[in-house]
Amino acid sequence: MSRKLLETDGLEWVQKGIVTEAQRAQLLALYPEERPAIGLLPLLGSLLILLSALSLVAANWQSLPEAVRLGLLLGSLAGTYAGAEYFLRRQYESLGMGLVGLGLLLFGISIILTSQMYQLIGYDLTGLVAWAVAGVALTWVYRSRFLFILTVAIGGIVQGYNTGQLGAFSYLTAVLTAGGLGYYWWRRPDSLLGAVLATGLLWQTALLVSHLHIKITWFFVPGMLIYTLGDWQEQRPAGRALQGPPLVAAFLFTLGLALFGESDDYTGELRPPLLAYVGVLGAVLALSLWGKQRRGRLGSATDWLLLLPGFYLPGGLPLAVATLVVLYAYSGAVLWRAHQERNQDRVTLGTVLFILTTAVAYFKLTWGFMDKSLFFLLGGSLLLGLSWFLRRRAAHTFSAPETPGQP
Repeated sequence: MSRKLLETDGLEWVQKGIVTEAQRAQLLALYPEERPAIGLLPLLGSLLILLSALSLVAANWQSLPEAVRLGLLLGSLAGTYAGAEYFLRRQYESLGMGLVGLGLLLFGISIILTSQMYQLIGYDLTGLVAWAVAGVALTWVYRSRFLFILTVAIGGIVQGYNTGQLGAFSYLTAVLTAGGLGYYWWRRPDSLLGAVLATGLLWQTALLVSHLHIKITWFFVPGMLIYTLGDWQEQRPAGRALQGPPLVAAFLFTLGLALFGESDDYTGELRPPLLAYVGVLGAVLALSLWGKQRRGRLGSATDWLLLLPGFYLPGGLPLAVATLVVLYAYSGAVLWRAHQERNQDRVTLGTVLFILTTAVAYFKLTWGFMDKSLFFLLGGSLLLGLSWFLRRRAAHTFSAPETPGQP
């Protein structure tokens, strides 16, 4: 319901006796009058003027004295944050937070330009880390989802530049993202922010694995630590959103193993020391199961099927078959839980995973010896039939009345 609806239809409700005038007034009090929106044309005009000024400055940047350059950078920062505070105090939240985000971006640009002036960017990490620090601080000060997402992106950019250009990994940036933003998310659980945070942390984890030149399967140890944090989160939707990116990564890895894991050279790149890897991953598994048990979610322990270290098997058919069995077990578990919970979205997800797994299994096991025309005919018929069956099963689940005690 909105104030506009109450203003337009409320009088008719009073006339029909649905609510009294006093009740309508009470309802209107719950929805304060909205501030008038800033006009689009003034905003576009101001943006064009700003872009004109920026292009003029960029074209003459090198010829400007250092004092003028520093003054322009500091002036743009001060002006942006002053404008942000001006609009925020007048309750123009979107415009105000947009200016705060612009100020954060200008702060990063100022760091880069200042470092170039004094030839620091080539070997000093401090400035770029300060950009991430500023992002985390602003997120906490303004408690903004927009700034949270922007700071996760900044952390990924900083880390990518550090590893790609400077040959170093900034552990401080990783700690700021995991600790500063992670604790913010923990105190204010949010599904969108959980998925963004997990994606950003996985990106930094991948950069760390690449920087250390270790087996890529070590990626899943911190990846599943992120997943485990979701097990301990009290709010299930937010925790599940945090777990989504690690599970996507694990599923795609297992799918790739089923498709391309026939070469011993390939699987050799995936095998860290067995006892060390299984021991560390087992410790993460125990922590995850503990959290699931505390929150009453042990049914989701089937997610860990994707982490079975099948890449220690010999390459070829044994590895392909074992991986396909894991994929079928996982997608089947997702479907089973979705039907038990009567969750339409997860039924759709499980159906897609099951059909995708069937397509991969059909391709792997029949491509080499079946006539191609027959291959496509049977494959298409199989997938269509399977899709029809799963849709019918889902329709039956959601058309049946819910029995007492059923989740």
